[in-house]
Amino acid sequence: MQTLAIALGAFVLYLVAYHTYGRWLARKIFKLDPARVAPSVELEDGTDFVPTAKSVVFGHHFTSIAGTGPIVGPALAVMWGWLPALLWVLFGSIFIGAVHDFASLVISMRNRGQTVGDIAGRVVGPRARLLFLGILFLALTVVLAIFGVVIAKVFAMFPSSILPCLVQIPLAMGIGALLHKKGANILIPSLVVLALMYLSVWFGDVGWLHAINESLSRLPLIVWVGFLLLYSYAASVMPVWLLLQPRDYINSLQLLSALGLIVAGLVAASFFGGPALADGSHATLEIIAPAIDGGKASSLPLMFPFLFITIACGAISGFHCLVSSGTSSKQLKTETDATLVGFGSMLTEGFLAVIVILACVAGLSLGVKGPDGSVLTGSAAWASKYADWPTAEKGALAAFVEGAGNFLRALGISAAAATALVGVLVASFAATTMDTACRLQRYVIEELAATFLKHRAVTAPHTGVKVTGNPLSWLSHRHGATLFGVTIAAILAAAPRPGVPWSFETAGQGGFILWPLFGAMNQLLGGLAFIVILFWMRRRRLPLWFVAVPAVFMLVLPAYALCYQLFVQALGSPVSWLAGGDWVLAFFGGATLVIEIWMIVEAIKAWPLADGVLEAPAGAS
Repeated sequence: MQTLAIALGAFVLYLVAYHTYGRWLARKIFKLDPARVAPSVELEDGTDFVPTAKSVVFGHHFTSIAGTGPIVGPALAVMWGWLPALLWVLFGSIFIGAVHDFASLVISMRNRGQTVGDIAGRVVGPRARLLFLGILFLALTVVLAIFGVVIAKVFAMFPSSILPCLVQIPLAMGIGALLHKKGANILIPSLVVLALMYLSVWFGDVGWLHAINESLSRLPLIVWVGFLLLYSYAASVMPVWLLLQPRDYINSLQLLSALGLIVAGLVAASFFGGPALADGSHATLEIIAPAIDGGKASSLPLMFPFLFITIACGAISGFHCLVSSGTSSKQLKTETDATLVGFGSMLTEGFLAVIVILACVAGLSLGVKGPDGSVLTGSAAWASKYADWPTAEKGALAAFVEGAGNFLRALGISAAAATALVGVLVASFAATTMDTACRLQRYVIEELAATFLKHRAVTAPHTGVKVTGNPLSWLSHRHGATLFGVTIAAILAAAPRPGVPWSFETAGQGGFILWPLFGAMNQLLGGLAFIVILFWMRRRRLPLWFVAVPAVFMLVLPAYALCYQLFVQALGSPVSWLAGGDWVLAFFGGATLVIEIWMIVEAIKAWPLADGVLEAPAGAS
């Protein structure tokens, strides 16, 4: 019953936090006003700025910020013990992550839907804007390069998830076109598509459909990466109502319903045990991982800072400020909807991370297959997945899928269907993050182009300027900016892992070169966003304490992690560093560290001048 008590306690805690702390921020600090004209209404263009119901924006926002972060991160971090991981998720998501996401969303809406990077130029200083946009470009390049690989690997691990994910795209576009033309409610058509998706999970992996899934799962990695980047390009340039909104709304229904089924399975397993074993007995649901230091201490990275870097999206993620200020702020119809979308989505993601932790530390106790095909339960099941850090790194995702699958099987769902459901959940999260990241990268490139290229002229929807008369002016346009971002990501992704010779079979894993730094880069982005939030609030003489403490935490921690990775791990042996290709990792990590230090210096210089002095309004020349 301990597992069930933790799940119910987390749910109640998040519910209370939303109706107390979230409401306080909305009413007393940001003073959200339903009468204030939202950017989606003021700047409506039918492509990026589209007034949308909060339920639809919630679906887009939640699925975009979640990705695989709140799954892989917590599933790996339980190596330090389930208690530190749980506490960081619970309190980090409420007091750091939700504040970060919510504030970024509100401030963007108050600045005509501009990104946090653009806002930095007016509330901190012009150089701060370029620095922020620079780190956004680096971080989004890594996301685009790596998530194609992640999705392809999920498809290879769980072939039955391929067709349900692919069939979702044309169905979503059909709904988007229909609803845009007819103006009908999206809920009923989305529920129909959701039912079709679940049917594709149940019946989409039998007979000739199974053969198709298996064939697709064996495609070379580079083929999947290329296809997913092309899809991201198309999703980025399409109007949000055609694919992004309906697909993410359908995904949110699918993901929340799957999460609900997993929780229901957890309840069933708590009372009745897990699926039947070979002898007809049922394993008892229990936490089988140590509360603290759940693996071999000699193989674990330092808990501080790496626990707080490994669990990102479930507690706080800098990527979220891009979604808040990049896409969601351009779609909300009214300011008061920001509480549900900004604060509520982060708490929902935190609850997902809690369930992931419980699936790994308790769900595995219900039975997993050992190397010899026998079923392992209890501590033996834990040891099979978390013997040491390298083993956990390779098997964290599989540990969640098997643990969550056991919860579903406790409801009587077959093992094959349970695996397919969880596989679709993981792949869908990753895909929505990837296509949103591509759109965000377009915004960043457009904003940088508007800064560096000369001969500004006609007003453009997003950047406020349209660059003409320059051979690189194509970077300021929707298709050009997206193509540039996708091409850079494709070049990085096309490389093999360091030390592996290039071939058609090994290509596509280049994103893993930078993956070791992504956690620190991502968290640092959250710290830099907090700087922008602090300056915006200081200029209005609003209370700062609840932002200042998280800001310091999220600036110091990632910097410590980056320094450790650069100067202890990557640069520890210069010969192997150069030979192994880690110079790329060192370049990106070093550039990120320099940008952070420079940004902090700019902030310190500007801080005394910002007290009570309002910045120029957004769009002012």
